[in-house]
Amino acid sequence: QVQLVESGGGLVQPGGSLKLSCAASGDTFSISGMSWYRQAPAKQRELVATITSGGITNYADSVKGRFTISRPITSMLYLQMNSLKPEDTAVYYCNALYGIRSVPTWGQGTQVTVSS
Repeated sequence: QVQLVESGGGLVQPGGSLKLSCAASGDTFSISGMSWYRQAPAKQRELVATITSGGITNYADSVKGRFTISRPITSMLYLQMNSLKPEDTAVYYCNALYGIRSVPTWGQGTQVTVSS
């Protein structure tokens, strides 16, 4: 199994930056793709960015050019968020697919609030 723990959320002013981290433990070498999702109040959870085991990345249109997903080592996932906007306010979740059946697992989430 794989366990995920996010960190790095907080309160930031519009235009500011934050870097989220996701630490994976357990059978990390069985992880294929990893992603960041977010869920704002009264909204559905949405995909923000994803990275494959081969390093291919994909982003939601709303964050392209502002957010960067990276996975420099097997057990760590990052999301660099620049030029933050109030509409980026949400709980951000780390997601990983592991094993031959690509079983999804989630972290507990970290709150990001963009406000002046």
